[in-house]
Amino acid sequence: MTRRTAGSNDRTTATPGGSPAVATGTPDGGWVSFVGSGPGDPGLLTVRALDLLRAADVVVTEAPDHELLVRSVLGIPTPTVVTDEDGNETVVDEGPVFLDGGFGEDGQPLTHAARAKVVLKPAKAGKHVVRLMTGDPFLYASGPEEAQACVKAGIGFEIVPGVSSATAVPAYAGIPLTTRSHREVTVVACTDKVDWSQYADGRTLVLLSSVGPIADVAAALVAAGRAATTPVAMTRVGTTTEQLTVTSTLENIAADARAAKIQPPAVTVVGEVVDLRETLSWFETKPLFGWRVLVPRTKDQAGPLSARLRGYGGVPEEVPTISVEPPRNPQQMDKAVRGLVEGRYEWIAFTSANAVRAVREKFEEYGLDARAFSGLKIAAVGDKTAEAIAAWGLRADLVPTGEQSAAGLLEVWPEYDEVLDPINRVFLPRADIATENLVAGLIDLGWECDDVTAYRTVRAAPPAAPVRDAIKTGKFDAVVFTSSSTVRNLVGIAGKPHPSTVIAVIGPATAKTAEEHGLRVDVMAPSPSAEVLADALADFGAARRLALVESGQPVTKPSDRKTASRRKVSN
Repeated sequence: MTRRTAGSNDRTTATPGGSPAVATGTPDGGWVSFVGSGPGDPGLLTVRALDLLRAADVVVTEAPDHELLVRSVLGIPTPTVVTDEDGNETVVDEGPVFLDGGFGEDGQPLTHAARAKVVLKPAKAGKHVVRLMTGDPFLYASGPEEAQACVKAGIGFEIVPGVSSATAVPAYAGIPLTTRSHREVTVVACTDKVDWSQYADGRTLVLLSSVGPIADVAAALVAAGRAATTPVAMTRVGTTTEQLTVTSTLENIAADARAAKIQPPAVTVVGEVVDLRETLSWFETKPLFGWRVLVPRTKDQAGPLSARLRGYGGVPEEVPTISVEPPRNPQQMDKAVRGLVEGRYEWIAFTSANAVRAVREKFEEYGLDARAFSGLKIAAVGDKTAEAIAAWGLRADLVPTGEQSAAGLLEVWPEYDEVLDPINRVFLPRADIATENLVAGLIDLGWECDDVTAYRTVRAAPPAAPVRDAIKTGKFDAVVFTSSSTVRNLVGIAGKPHPSTVIAVIGPATAKTAEEHGLRVDVMAPSPSAEVLADALADFGAARRLALVESGQPVTKPSDRKTASRRKVSN
């Protein structure tokens, strides 16, 4: 038997005036929020949409990727299955209940009436339902029909507009729909018979559902009086990193779109404004646009780097290569923490955010807090470690001003002075694989060190077979290594990246390890920071793109090793 448990139904929900209320769990408490999800980019969700998703008991989706989108933006983990002693399985899910409002169990699209039933059933049971709809609920969507069903059933509802693909996709393609010279724009859905003779003038046209009928539409517009050379742009999966735009003319768009293998969903723009794309294209010209970037890191540390890569148009794929585990023998750490509390040390030196976390967890285990650091001097190997210390409510007394490494820390570390320093001992909580350079350097400066294993770095399990294949065959455009251990572990669990893959490293030590494993280092961050590493890779991508453009070659990705076709695809 399988059961599903979810969070409490006493969720904060929204009322017509926007003021919060609590769902009562009765039919009278039912409420439906029709929310536009936008055209695809999660960043285009409105603030109101996020608030309602957080408060929802039930989310009725429309597109296959909607559940993943909601879990991603709200940070909701995927469901887990727990089996009890009797063999009963319970699906534990922290988020709302997800219902498919787009397709039935047979895989066929639901009718408006069937969709309305999916929405109304939980609402009648007193639930706060968010009906998530692609684009805008009231623009070329089934929102009006489903809202009318709510009225008929006596269920309260609200409309939360979303960014429509009719405006967002051209904007992401660098095509303004209106200018001082072209002030009129018309949006046309090509799903039914259209009298194209009424669009013979020079107004801008935005065509939806146009991929299939584009040949007939273009011919009809030319027959109506539009010039065969009228510019046309067709953009598929707009606002996502898979976006592809084909620019052409009315007489050639059908053949060019077919050559480019354009598939729905796509938005087509007809008119002179298309010519402005040549100078205004901003999204598809991002330095890492569409690059599939491998991020081999400890899973909980990949967030900032991945976010930075997305900002440059990259598609990061996080593959855990290291698992941070407690030390096998915790007694050494226990003894050191007791010594810290008793005033045994003059300094504590943190060489990573993981070390800060390990000590903090040990403090919490003993019921201690940051007050135990009173009178103790704190050193951090770099800014990121100092930030982790600051998050604990502490301030690092010593951070390298130059190179942020063990060598850099030794350069600024003071010599032991028996007059000024009442205690000559340093507590050094580190990983089990840390080198001895820092300890040796501190001893040379007159200090005694308690080099304690605070955590172990363990090689993670190999990634799935498709990921391993992608690494070896060059389907990743770049890989970013943030430490020597990520190099060793990735090669160990998945093999060496293909020679076509761009190798980016966080510093000289990581570069040396990569070269020792037979990898060619293409990019090295000027300072040891994950964000700076992403910036350096973006600079490399921008320079590569510029070189291709200046040489008259098509803009490709490192993984595109085949000769590009001659279709006119603008990037």
